Amino acid sequence: MTVRPIEQINALPEAEFAAVLAPVWENASWVAQKVLPSRPFATATALHDAMLALVKALPKDELLVFLNRHPDLGGAEVRARQVTAESDAEQSSIRLDALTPDQAAEWDALNGAYKARFGFPFILCVRRHDQASALSAIHARLGGTPEGELEAALREIAWITRYRLADRILDHGIAGL
Repeated sequence: MTVRPIEQINALPEAEFAAVLAPVWENASWVAQKVLPSRPFATATALHDAMLALVKALPKDELLVFLNRHPDLGGAEVRARQVTAESDAEQSSIRLDALTPDQAAEWDALNGAYKARFGFPFILCVRRHDQASALSAIHARLGGTPEGELEAALREIAWITRYRLADRILDHGIAGL
């Protein structure tokens, strides 16, 4: 991946701009495409804020489709390395790709229960966790409300995408990472 200053990101041709930023949003290139008319962005934070606002403004049915594009933490796709490079790197950083059979069964059961309760996968910015705290988080969030979990998923996506955008923009200046 090429790391570029925000000025270079702003100057990319439309298709390349969308392609460079699609992995930030779990390959939802439409997010980058929809912010194209707002270029140039003064900062990486301004770019992130614009893209996040689009996702947060989605009607609930479209938001659920977007959320359901995210892989299960520690799920079969992760263990088989059938996820995006970004998801693979993030989940393998806390060894969710190398679970024991008992751990895999536990994660699969928890992910299944979470999806059955809320209608979308459990989403967590694993860069802010280790395996034990990620497991604690899913246990805790299973007791949440549907509205609260939609809000939690969006907060976690905001963190995930901040990190992913920072990986692509030189001197990104994104606070809190």
